[in-house]
Amino acid sequence: MHKAYQPFKPATNRYLQKKWDHAHYKEHRKKVENAKPVVDTKGFETPSHVQLKLKKLQIQEEKLAIIERDNHLLSSRLATIMLSKGLIDHRNPSFEHSSLNNEKRRKKLLEVSGENQAMLQRLSACESDYRRQQWEDNWKRIEQQRDDIAKYPRGLTKKST
Repeated sequence: MHKAYQPFKPATNRYLQKKWDHAHYKEHRKKVENAKPVVDTKGFETPSHVQLKLKKLQIQEEKLAIIERDNHLLSSRLATIMLSKGLIDHRNPSFEHSSLNNEKRRKKLLEVSGENQAMLQRLSACESDYRRQQWEDNWKRIEQQRDDIAKYPRGLTKKST
């Protein structure tokens, strides 16, 4: 093993040079492991008043208190509504609003629906310009050509799945 060792400096005895180099390397590694940092990189501790943020906690508690109070009021109102008999008539017929334009809008709606019906009649009475039978025959011919030039029959792939 020491015969294959190539020392950094010229040496007369490779075995001894290897032993010395190895001892120096071990000492160097021990020093590196035991080395203490020279520069303090820990930083400073964050003050507790910055971390805790008491004002934020106080605002959150106030918001939650307001929400709780509103929920309590709503639930009490709902409870009174559920317990009431519902005898109060809240509709006032004298204040019912009727549109002055109601009749004109109704006539316009009837006119538009009539036009739509007439258009539907015209569209359904028209015959198609497309020759569907010719398309189907052409498709069958193309399918037959595909089956003729295919290496494997087309039905086998569907059966295997």
